Amino acid sequence: MNYDPIFDKWHEECGVFGVFDRTIDVARYVYWGLFALQHRGQESAGIAVTDGNKVELKKGMGLLTEAIKELPSLQSHMGTGHVRYSTTGSNNPRNIQPLVIHYQGGQIAVAHNGNLTNALAIRRRLEADGSIFQTTMDSEVIVNLIARSKEDSQE
Repeated sequence: MNYDPIFDKWHEECGVFGVFDRTIDVARYVYWGLFALQHRGQESAGIAVTDGNKVELKKGMGLLTEAIKELPSLQSHMGTGHVRYSTTGSNNPRNIQPLVIHYQGGQIAVAHNGNLTNALAIRRRLEADGSIFQTTMDSEVIVNLIARSKEDSQE
């Protein structure tokens, strides 16, 4: 076994936090959940909340307290948040998660932690079929696959 000075070190990988509750201020709970996970990513942060119809997104570069100056105001019962440590894609404002998309099935917000091992191959196939990508994240491959699904529901 060979020693690799890069991969044999401790690496953080993003922080993802989600809440579903009809009785609390979801955005505030997501914010404090991300605050507790701040050590997992310090490049950017984002919070998306939904009432089941509309999605509101707040995001920015830097630590959570720098990135989110104002919480989403939408009365919501679901929320997800993300603090980023880039493993795939560059440290760029367009790569801040959650990634919110609008497609024929409605709106969804996706916060993803990890690496898709075959993301480049899938991305190339999707681009050849006409998909357009706005970020360099492998997470955008996930939302493109969801948007192309022929299923009646995401459940």
